[in-house]
Amino acid sequence: MPEIGEVARIVHYIKKHLVGKTLATVKAQHDENVFGKVGCSAEAFEKALTGKKVVDARQQGKYFWIVMSSPPHPLMHFGMAGWLKIRDEETAYYKPAKPNESMDWPPKYWKFALTTAEKPASEAAFVDFRRFARIRLLDCPAEDIRKVTPLIENGPDPVQDRDILTEEWLVEKLGSKKISVKALLLDQANISGIGNWVGDEILYDAKIHPEQYSNTLSPAQTKQLHKSIHYVCGFAVDILADSSKFPEEWLFKHRWGKGKKDSATVLPNGSKFVFLTVGGRTSCVVPSVQKKTGPVAKDVEGDGETNGEADEAGERKSTKRKRAGKVEKGSEVEAKSATNGTKARKTKVEKSPSKKEATTDDEADEPPLKPASKKRKSTGNAGTESNETKSTKQKKAHSQTTGIKAETQDSSSGRRRSTRKSGAGS
Repeated sequence: MPEIGEVARIVHYIKKHLVGKTLATVKAQHDENVFGKVGCSAEAFEKALTGKKVVDARQQGKYFWIVMSSPPHPLMHFGMAGWLKIRDEETAYYKPAKPNESMDWPPKYWKFALTTAEKPASEAAFVDFRRFARIRLLDCPAEDIRKVTPLIENGPDPVQDRDILTEEWLVEKLGSKKISVKALLLDQANISGIGNWVGDEILYDAKIHPEQYSNTLSPAQTKQLHKSIHYVCGFAVDILADSSKFPEEWLFKHRWGKGKKDSATVLPNGSKFVFLTVGGRTSCVVPSVQKKTGPVAKDVEGDGETNGEADEAGERKSTKRKRAGKVEKGSEVEAKSATNGTKARKTKVEKSPSKKEATTDDEADEPPLKPASKKRKSTGNAGTESNETKSTKQKKAHSQTTGIKAETQDSSSGRRRSTRKSGAGS
């Protein structure tokens, strides 16, 4: 994300190519994220700027704006990957365009394009392929832009507001919060313009661990932090974030190989740097320099570890424990499922369900696969055969019983006839 130095670079190019000139043509293509989320539109943008003169360009932290000859004035924020390109001028701050790169104009992912009336004409285009940038119009006098939303909610700019961001101001700000010092620096409501790499550079220069609570810094640490904020931000702005001019000992020159094979993990002075996650952001830390001198957000009582490498190891252990927990939970679920399946099968055997009931149970427990259907069919036939056999046996038994009864009745009848004959003879 473009930070305080990169934004200063673009303000420089706007002053160089646009200030003092009239905008002959303004073209914009609407983007519901870039324009719409801040109540603006491509149509309103075109109407507000066309035919007007560019008077000035200014900055507060990561925000910058163009002062027009009359309101409204465009206020912009690059977001994660936005940028302003000038035709026939290389504005990139650390990754120049490749020789064979397309020079089509307007460039790819453009949101608006400007052309001046003066000859030779200057052309500029705002681009953003990730669509996190924001472009809005402020309908107020130019001198009041910093007094309205969103700038009024942002903290002082370390370069523009040196008279506000004093050591005394910083002491009060640090003491008013109990959060990691890195998180405090990144919060634009506290200080404008400090992003991830600038924050890491400041804390390395100040020899402060990023996780340490802001309200636990000693007076000496606070004094050094104040100096480091102005040094890193001021230097980055002065050289327009030209990374080729950064000091060789800065983390910026070595930190970008994270995750790559054979990437550097040691600074020129021999100090090793590691990566930690602080406040949801990846932080580059030099454990031998940035030691913990007070409580930190991740501290566990009695761990006795005071450097970034220990924290990184702790994170790995925590991750492994979480994964192990998930595996154990998964095993328990599988075991329960297996037990339930066994119980279900036992119940079926004990109940000896009818063909209709058995089919319903199978469909609930098993996916409707063809083999299963055959199996169910087979099971159903077996049940039918069993019922037929049982019925046949019952009929046979009934026949035998009937025959026995008939024989008994015949025998009794014969005895009665015999008795009557005998009586008659006597």
